[in-house]
Amino acid sequence: MKFIQNSKSLMQRFAREEDGATAIEYGLFAALIAAVIVVTVSNLGKNVNSGFDTVNTAICDNVDSATAGCGT
Repeated sequence: MKFIQNSKSLMQRFAREEDGATAIEYGLFAALIAAVIVVTVSNLGKNVNSGFDTVNTAICDNVDSATAGCGT
């Protein structure tokens, strides 16, 4: 009987406890922030790569490809 009372009191205390819920919320916020950073860096990388491709094309169009090494 004592075991049941102790278990019941432990469960009631656990239900009132908010530290676990706060930790889960912080974990979700951290995951969301990480996802936003990954998407932003990915998009920024694509834009930078596109810029380099544009510059490379312009250089290769204006310089003899044999001396510039454009691969054409």
